[in-house]
Amino acid sequence: MTKLPQVRSYPTKDKLSSGLAEYVVEAQNAALARHPKFRIAVSGGSLPSLLGAPAVVNDPSFEWSKWEIFFADERAVPLSHPDSNYGLLKSAFLSKIPQASGAPTVFPIDESLLEDTQELADAYEKTLVQSFAAKDSVKLPIFDLILLGCGPDGHTCSLFPGHELLRESVAWVAPIENSPKPPPRRITLTLPVVTHAIRVGFVAAGAGKKEVLKTIFEKPEEGLPCSLVNQGAGDRVVWFTDDAAIEGVTGVRKGSL
Repeated sequence: MTKLPQVRSYPTKDKLSSGLAEYVVEAQNAALARHPKFRIAVSGGSLPSLLGAPAVVNDPSFEWSKWEIFFADERAVPLSHPDSNYGLLKSAFLSKIPQASGAPTVFPIDESLLEDTQELADAYEKTLVQSFAAKDSVKLPIFDLILLGCGPDGHTCSLFPGHELLRESVAWVAPIENSPKPPPRRITLTLPVVTHAIRVGFVAAGAGKKEVLKTIFEKPEEGLPCSLVNQGAGDRVVWFTDDAAIEGVTGVRKGSL
């Protein structure tokens, strides 16, 4: 039987950010004990600003120069566009890392392929292959950590409820042309890639997330994408929430802070 994900709840955003930072340091150190690089995939939303908090970027525990940052999903827009997850990560997080601390290696999408999302996804998959291993030698890339958000509909990455992409089992990166949330054209890591990560961290804060968290944890049979990640990765998943988001939600395994 799959073990349940862990939920760590905090009274304030600052404490949540600090708790998330401690978790990421643990993931980094465990990864660097296994191999030379810390391979992490991130999504957009509130994550970049949490990572860009002064207490995080100035923490000497982070070995930024050993980080390889990939995108759990990306919008088919120029990197300078307001909808770009890369652009958000750069402004809210990467630009705040002190230069003397070293810089992560970041893998954005290829802007020259924006007109064809299948080509865009294929090219990004090749980027993963070059970093992780030849695709004929590994079935799936294994990230040291994937950090995700949770939409009010239970979507994560660009995997949406009821969408055919939830059944994709071969591709590492897939295109989506009809995202129910704008912009419609995107690429995303597929569900098998997400659930094969060594660690998966979700961030969901605010009272507005309470209803979707109730569905995710109390009605997993509804098959929301976040629930599918919980089911697939089990106790390798840790949820970071504030008290307002998790209040009254049952079926959770509370973790130690």
